[in-house]
Amino acid sequence: MDRRNFLKTSGVTAAACLAATSLNSCSGILDGTKDISIKDVKDSYKTQLVVVGGGPAGVCAAIAAARKGVKAMILEQGGCLGGMATRGLVAPFMTCYDTEGEQQIIRGLFEEVVQRMVQLGGAIHPRDVRAGSPFTAWITQGHDHVTPFDAEVLKYVLDRMVIEAGVKVLFHASFVKPVLRGSKISKIIILTRSGLESIAADIFVDATGDGDLAFRSGVPCEYGNPETGRVQPATLFFHINKVDSDKLIKDVEDHLDTFHKKDGVSYRALHWHVAEAEAAGEWSIARKSVNIYRGVKPDEWAVNCTRIKNVDATNSESLTDAEFEGRRQVNELMNFFHKYVPGCEDATIKGSGATVGIRESRHIKGDYVLDVDDLLNGVVPEDSILLASNSVDVHGRGGDYSTEYITVKNGRWYGVPYRCLLPQGVDNLLIAGRSLSATSDAAGAVRVMPPCMAMGQAAGTAAALAIKGGCGPRDVDVAQLIQDLKSQDVFLV
Repeated sequence: MDRRNFLKTSGVTAAACLAATSLNSCSGILDGTKDISIKDVKDSYKTQLVVVGGGPAGVCAAIAAARKGVKAMILEQGGCLGGMATRGLVAPFMTCYDTEGEQQIIRGLFEEVVQRMVQLGGAIHPRDVRAGSPFTAWITQGHDHVTPFDAEVLKYVLDRMVIEAGVKVLFHASFVKPVLRGSKISKIIILTRSGLESIAADIFVDATGDGDLAFRSGVPCEYGNPETGRVQPATLFFHINKVDSDKLIKDVEDHLDTFHKKDGVSYRALHWHVAEAEAAGEWSIARKSVNIYRGVKPDEWAVNCTRIKNVDATNSESLTDAEFEGRRQVNELMNFFHKYVPGCEDATIKGSGATVGIRESRHIKGDYVLDVDDLLNGVVPEDSILLASNSVDVHGRGGDYSTEYITVKNGRWYGVPYRCLLPQGVDNLLIAGRSLSATSDAAGAVRVMPPCMAMGQAAGTAAALAIKGGCGPRDVDVAQLIQDLKSQDVFLV
């Protein structure tokens, strides 16, 4: 057996031993009802709500709960909040407006975060950004009213917001496994710089993006798209500066009439230069154009172009390979910019993501599975906890170069029901973020950050109502939850 297959087999065995169910074959670890047998675990923390993952969804969940008077704690493996928006450098925030570009429909904590960044000069408000501009990479479909922002400013804003709300944050700490008592999680085991510790809580929110807490608690999950057996490709974002933006903009806008789509492949910004580089044997990336978004500062641009196939975000070895390949592609793209793109002759890398951007991994099974038809037909269930209009954005299904982008057909928005945040089989767990209960295609729409932040706000508010009411998330009065969200400037109808 070669090293890679040995590690994969070992990883599966280790994961099986760490799962909270079916552990009889891993005697001495845990069967889901007994304390972990590793004697060094220190019972360090007891709180009311634990949010696993400090990305856009997780931080909003914790803030929302803390503002309702709940003792909330965030567990985050990195050294800052914001996840893909900060560590991943994914930008801009996608649209928070309706399909007609007339009304902002994702507000609440998302709007507060944006306003705080704007006040610090670290964002441009989405009302001032229209589709087809340099801020949207000249994309028109689904890109009206995006939000350019500075990741460093966002880090600071999120720090201040959790501190002001009284949220306990634990950085540099990784979730290991849950300890279950029947159908409830009693505590989670974590790995910190001090060793193995535990956090006990009444309610838990899985905001890992990969459904790690739900999966290890025995919640049924689907990996990727069961029809294709694949996940969407990953992307390592990077930002460049020292760009002569006037020259770059002129070059693109002189070629706007050449933008087109053929056989599911988009030919947009800089596709004419990509063709040159391909002909010269200097392009190996599975893209035919470059999505390049102007940033807050005039000479800065965010680049969404690397494409890394078959990345399993639940496997460390796969992620390691993806990080290497992502940086290789970033280097290739910088050579491309210097040689082929007007205005980028002296461009430098401001930074590349500290972690590769993942579009898809696990989808948990909840009390309702959001379907793509719900979105495209503008369905708004009675228990909707957020409204969004984000298009179905699926990469790679029609071939390595393909991008499927389907806009809402009927209505100005669709609703995401509260039931999608309630995983099957565990009574004190909520989901927030891209691993919500949804089909692969439906998740392709709501995986972007504004809806994820709205999900987090809803999950945190529901957790607070459950804790205050002495019940589980399933027993929360949904009408009260909706009214509470409306009082927080969440747009619902």
